[in-house]
Amino acid sequence: MKLPVSTEWLLHCATTLAQLGPGATASAAQLAQYHGLPQAYLAKQLQTLVKSGVLAATTGPRGGFRLARPASEITLLHIVEAVDGASAPYECREIRQQGRGALPAEECRRPCILAEKMRSANEAWRRSLAGTSLADILDALPPSAHARTRQRMTDTT
Repeated sequence: MKLPVSTEWLLHCATTLAQLGPGATASAAQLAQYHGLPQAYLAKQLQTLVKSGVLAATTGPRGGFRLARPASEITLLHIVEAVDGASAPYECREIRQQGRGALPAEECRRPCILAEKMRSANEAWRRSLAGTSLADILDALPPSAHARTRQRMTDTT
């Protein structure tokens, strides 16, 4: 499975916002400069997190983006699904019953083993992401990361 590059961007942006502290905001321009990303495209992508309830946006001179709820309540799965949707990456089309190699119907009464394995892998991946919050990510960062992020975000325009 290959996720869009914007998934990485938004995971990092949400983590950056979480390091700023409760209620703190950062503009799309600040986040783009901080991460070296194209501002216009990042701003569009940040709106997907607003629509999904991960981020909140405010307008005005002190406006920007902030976490919509505590970091402990935002999982990596929330962010990934906001960007990429919740549909399974693998869909079995029962090709085992097609073409010259088609199996007889009586051998296809059970679900395809490949489909079962792919479903199981997808469920494990989603469980892992659902079990990891932004707070967990923050806890795993080096102790100096939060202060450094806050300082560097303050230094961006």
